[in-house]
Amino acid sequence: MPGPVAHRRARGFLAIGVAAVVASRCLDLGFLLPGAAPSGKASSRRDMVTGGIAGALMAAVGVPQQANAYELPPLPYAYDALEPSIDKATMEFHHDKHHLTYVTNINKALEGKDQPPLVELQKTAIKTGPAFRNSGGGTYNHNFFWLEMAPKGTGGSPSAKLAAAIDEAFGSMDEFKAKFEAAGAPGARFGSGWVWLVVAEGNKLAITSTPNQDNPLMEGVEGTPGIPILGCDVWEHAYYLKYQFRRPDYIKAWWDVVNWNQVNAWYEDALGGKAPTADSSSAAAALVGSRAQPEAKGKPAFGLKFNFEAQFGS
Repeated sequence: MPGPVAHRRARGFLAIGVAAVVASRCLDLGFLLPGAAPSGKASSRRDMVTGGIAGALMAAVGVPQQANAYELPPLPYAYDALEPSIDKATMEFHHDKHHLTYVTNINKALEGKDQPPLVELQKTAIKTGPAFRNSGGGTYNHNFFWLEMAPKGTGGSPSAKLAAAIDEAFGSMDEFKAKFEAAGAPGARFGSGWVWLVVAEGNKLAITSTPNQDNPLMEGVEGTPGIPILGCDVWEHAYYLKYQFRRPDYIKAWWDVVNWNQVNAWYEDALGGKAPTADSSSAAAALVGSRAQPEAKGKPAFGLKFNFEAQFGS
């Protein structure tokens, strides 16, 4: 049987191989926005993407990683890809400034402590304290938010199974949207927060809303607990540049960029008790997938499959 030294050498060669794959792919993925010249912002985006993909690959092959740092995941599309529903400027500061602040602060709170998977951090975030509740919740919620959106016309539609569940719970898709929008309106969710579609007790769908950066995975959360499969950020920073005080207009426009393909997958997993991990590996894999689609007839895409979900509540 191979000894420890042989195992370490094999692990080292494997790590070098992973690094080579990442380096070669990074030259191919076109990280700069269409028509843009190299810039500090493009370089920053490239670094986030490279870090996310590298982290996912290293985890997949068992290479040890730092245990005290969540990462800001890359967007799986360009900053302007969700227009006209969400404008480019909002996406830039929402992702690069607000989201980054949550990631930075939760890492500070966890400095010198064990780092659980992000989805597991949500369970006890309320009782653990404000840093975990606000920054840990904000990190998870925003990771989730970017993944559940896609450019208009590319996000598909609710699966037959999900559509039937929506009809059963709310009467029709139109009634579901109206109730979801009402739950996110200023009169119902005063101030900052989120509105969610969750798989609740008995695998029944429910609409709920949470204040600030709370989410339905948190024990003791206001509203209906459950596994989120759809969520809309109704903090002013998510829409104010384009819509000002017109939050209802923002939510109506947001439907055009919902990634129902992702929501369908999360729904299937939620029926089995699994919550979206919504971590940087998921975002990196989503980006690789979105970049690889146009290459299907040319260069081969990644052949690795990442674990998108984690068992929740076990």
